[in-house]
Amino acid sequence: MSEQHHRPRKPGKPYRRPQKDPVRILAFEALRAVDERDAYANLVLPPLLRKAREKAGPDKFDGRDAALATELVYGTLRRQGTYDAVIAACVDRPLKEVDPPVLDVLSLGAHQLLGTRIPAHAAVSASVELARVVLGDGRAKFVNAVLRKVAQHDLDGWIERIAPPYDDDPEDHLAVVHSHPRWVVSALWDSLGGGRAGIEELLAADNERPEVTLVARPGRATTEELLQEEAAVAGRWSPYAVRLSEGGEPGAVDAVREGRAGVQDEGSQLVALALANAPVEGPDERWLDGCAGPGGKAALLAALAAERGATLLASEKQPHRAGLVAKALAGNPGPYQVIAADGTRPPWLPGSFDRVLMDVPCTGLGALRRRPEARWRRRPEDLEGFAPLQRGLLRTALESVRVGGVVGYATCSPHLAETRAVVADALKQFPEADLIDARPLLPGVPALGDGPDVQLWPHVHGTDAMYLALIRRTG
Repeated sequence: MSEQHHRPRKPGKPYRRPQKDPVRILAFEALRAVDERDAYANLVLPPLLRKAREKAGPDKFDGRDAALATELVYGTLRRQGTYDAVIAACVDRPLKEVDPPVLDVLSLGAHQLLGTRIPAHAAVSASVELARVVLGDGRAKFVNAVLRKVAQHDLDGWIERIAPPYDDDPEDHLAVVHSHPRWVVSALWDSLGGGRAGIEELLAADNERPEVTLVARPGRATTEELLQEEAAVAGRWSPYAVRLSEGGEPGAVDAVREGRAGVQDEGSQLVALALANAPVEGPDERWLDGCAGPGGKAALLAALAAERGATLLASEKQPHRAGLVAKALAGNPGPYQVIAADGTRPPWLPGSFDRVLMDVPCTGLGALRRRPEARWRRRPEDLEGFAPLQRGLLRTALESVRVGGVVGYATCSPHLAETRAVVADALKQFPEADLIDARPLLPGVPALGDGPDVQLWPHVHGTDAMYLALIRRTG
């Protein structure tokens, strides 16, 4: 009978199963979706939170867990550029050679160490446990070694080590300190018109968590009704705006669930209101929203049109987004129509409308507070892709409005190539069109610049960086 040989057990700690932390696993899954599928965190996170609540039960996954998961995802995405620079200083290879899932765990760990009040030992151990669950023991050791190096300094200490001095390279310094790509820093600085204080304040504002702002759709809800909600305060500029302070959940508001109110940044509300209140010569019966998806501005315009006996046509090229517009407008107190149509090849006749809003597709650099991943996804060459579309849509708008009517050209980007350059080109093509001073149509809103167009800013107005030019057709 042959002798059986058993491999001797190595001395040391017995094997321990990794502890599953639903909050950090959820945050990791959200970051992987953003990276792998080019998803947006604001679309990925809600279903993940819902699934976690259903799986664990409200007693084991409560509001505090949801808040921590949200902070981990958004905080990591906002500060990704800074954290990449920190991690790069702590590893012995180029970052592009670190597997993306490993880098996500490291980034989550870096945010806990440098961007939250979680104690360093807890941040490291929780990240190592997450690595054991999602990456395996071998990679968890690498995560442990890197994060222990990250933990040796606080954020200010790391900034001193990794950011070039401002005087040597201002744009690169600001890019590292405020976690924006260098080209975005440069473009925003140009739009602001120079000066260090303004660009520092804007970049810092992009990294703040924005408040949730609601809109009371006229004829269907009132701000008084919305202000009855817990944590609700009046908006700053729009008469229809109500802000929910930290922790306010729009889905818990009856008027939002019923579609009588919606979630809409105050800058977007101001753009719609300015167009609606611009003086027109002659009748005021037919309004057009030529890029209506997903429907926030269209819903406000349709409600304002209904109050005046006017009709809104909401047009959106992509059928699924046209469906979102139809949902937003359902129940509007007056007549309206939603169609799926290409705004550069419109099915309506020229000169059909008294007012036209064209809120064109753009880089979205004005909404980086809400979509922090967009700053890493966009490239300077994207501007070249948007330029012909933006010009084509504004041309359609000017052809679609009658003589004496008004066009509103809007973008959620302050980039000069998407704002003033597009408008200037259109006015060359349409000599029988004039800019209207938009500033008086935003009453009470300060610091609107030299006009006649308007640029809103997160650090000045607390809104997305919406741009608006109002143009009257004169012939």
